[in-house]
Amino acid sequence: MSENHNSFDARLDLIPHEPGVYLMKDASGSVIYVGKAKNLPQRLRSYFASNPVADPKILAMISHIADFSYIICQNELEALILENNLIKNNRPKYNTLLRDDKEYPYIRVTLNELYPRILKAYRIGPDREQGTRYYGPYLAGDLERALQAIYQIFPVMTCNRVLPRDIDKERPCLKYYIDRCIGPCKGDVSVAEYRASVLEICRFLDGQYEDLLSLIKTKMDQASVEMQYEKAAVWRDRYQDLQKLTAGQVTVTKNPENIDTLGIVRNGSEICIQKLEIRNGRMIGSVSSFLPDQDETGDELLTAFLKQHYAESSYIPKLILLPHELLDQNLLAEYLSQLADFKVELRHPQRGEKRQLLNMAETNAEQNLRRHTLIGGSATGLAHTLKNLAKIFGLKEAPHRIEAYDIANIGAADRTGAMVVFTEGKPLRSAYRHFKIKSFEGIDDYRSMQEILTRRLERLKDEQFGNQPDLILLDGGLGHVNAVKSILEKYAPEIPVAGMVKDHRHRTRGLVLATGEEIELKTENADERETADQRSERLGLLRLLTAIQNEAHRFAQRLHKKSRLKSTIHYSLEDIPGIGPARRKALLKHFRTVKKISQAELTELKQVPGLPEKVAETVYEHFRK
Repeated sequence: MSENHNSFDARLDLIPHEPGVYLMKDASGSVIYVGKAKNLPQRLRSYFASNPVADPKILAMISHIADFSYIICQNELEALILENNLIKNNRPKYNTLLRDDKEYPYIRVTLNELYPRILKAYRIGPDREQGTRYYGPYLAGDLERALQAIYQIFPVMTCNRVLPRDIDKERPCLKYYIDRCIGPCKGDVSVAEYRASVLEICRFLDGQYEDLLSLIKTKMDQASVEMQYEKAAVWRDRYQDLQKLTAGQVTVTKNPENIDTLGIVRNGSEICIQKLEIRNGRMIGSVSSFLPDQDETGDELLTAFLKQHYAESSYIPKLILLPHELLDQNLLAEYLSQLADFKVELRHPQRGEKRQLLNMAETNAEQNLRRHTLIGGSATGLAHTLKNLAKIFGLKEAPHRIEAYDIANIGAADRTGAMVVFTEGKPLRSAYRHFKIKSFEGIDDYRSMQEILTRRLERLKDEQFGNQPDLILLDGGLGHVNAVKSILEKYAPEIPVAGMVKDHRHRTRGLVLATGEEIELKTENADERETADQRSERLGLLRLLTAIQNEAHRFAQRLHKKSRLKSTIHYSLEDIPGIGPARRKALLKHFRTVKKISQAELTELKQVPGLPEKVAETVYEHFRK
């Protein structure tokens, strides 16, 4: 412990044993970490002990503490709320922060304005403090589909007129005359009436469809009673449009419950926290938050999400499902209940319907993290990363085509290799190839890699394989690189090769070059003196390599799984007395799938060519058991 930290002892003796918030500061006076504690001096002393016990990120933070301050609170809940506000305002370097991602936009409803507008936004802005609501972030085309549904069902203004400045200055646009806008620009629609129509959109975005359907039906019936039949027809059309939309949503719970389900997945470079939104038992949408993987615990990540996401959310359900129990679970439930103004429960289900919802959230998180990583960030950032890759390998230009190779083994009898291709840093799936290992018996990853590289490089001029690669990457370390050096020297000495190495948790950590030099890219291996630009470069490379290595592994395992499934099918049928390879093939040829065989009637089984009646009866009885 440094002398500076020793000097804090006298100050620590003066801090009352109360709950509160503490702010750690560096030599420049900037806040680098904000935390809360039930007992302030006890928590602070844990940082300034001679050998503090903490994760790598907190230990790095401790080494930069030059000063600290604290704020006493009435209770732990007040401390949690204050901590969250201070994190939001200061965005400290060592706190886990959900980031706004430019790739995934929001729907912005400007309720802070007299005549609210529905807009796209690429980050949450300061106007949220004045009442603007943000919904999202949305993935890919989800935002466009949501906006399309809004414009179809709700009569909302979409033109560029500024109200109230432009009221009654010119005729309403076509949308007013086809009942797609209530026409506030005419001047005969009150602020309250227009605002009420926008709040209906907020209900829609919150998933409160049943309330909306009831409200629209009431308006339709009222217009009919008042003999305003054209108006009633407009409300009827909107009612039917909303019904169609809800009919297309998947029902995932037996009861009409409102639930949020959280899933969390990490790939070594980044983390995805996925929220699935279930309203009235239907899956209505999802939110994906991405952040760099800095080895935070799952508890820390989920706690940060619950505090930061729901503080900005327009709607909080009564039940939130968690992938595991949290240390501050009761306190967080109390905090969310205060935000929602009703009791919110946090639960980690072990089995049943709710457990299946958690599995669904995790599956979605896996898919969205893979898609996010493969997108590769902004075009400018990806181009910069490729230039950095060129520097590492001494290439004159950024590598246009990168090929990566991986080996998968089911056993000695089923060995495969895979080639994936990235052009301009993005996957080119049409160029992916599988290889069956043929040149030797047994399992030997080095020889397998030599075989598939030889078969690839022998066909460098073959258009079926595409252009010559600018860089070859192998899933493996220096041994794999050394194994293929002579092959590259023979066929294409101008193509550099490197191995993509993993850490003890099987996550991408860097590159090993043909010279034996290792380039470390993981956060815990980073130089403390690295600048912001150097950190950005390192994380960009780590993200790209993670995407390439994970894609190579996924594609290699794909054939592996297909082969294993095929073997399982073969063996399951051949377990039936009287069924050998020939009769198994006859059954599959006749019925196509094992499922259809299992469901077949006895008369159908007896029609299979080459299958004796007695064996058909045995097959029938086998599946009926």
